[in-house]
Amino acid sequence: MQTFVDLFDRKIILTEEIKSHILKRPEMINHEDKIKETLNAPELLKRSVSDEKVVIYYKYYIKTPVTHKYLAVIVKINDKENFIISAYFTDRIKKGEIVWKKT
Repeated sequence: MQTFVDLFDRKIILTEEIKSHILKRPEMINHEDKIKETLNAPELLKRSVSDEKVVIYYKYYIKTPVTHKYLAVIVKINDKENFIISAYFTDRIKKGEIVWKKT
């Protein structure tokens, strides 16, 4: 289990099970540093349209294994603990309420 800190100083947990799931995507191998960076210094946070306790952290990277993409880190925000539930590179930002935006 790993613990990261987001831009609001909240502890975010990455379990070994979810880490294993994330690393099944070949393009995510060796990019844990980008997960940490995206949580700590995102460009945009959006609330999931399907679960109000899920927030998606986005950060744009010019160079990734799959060209230029956003890294999306999906986090379940709970009262006691916050958990990463997925992370992946994407070329689009999902619909949903903007929770926070870098200015």
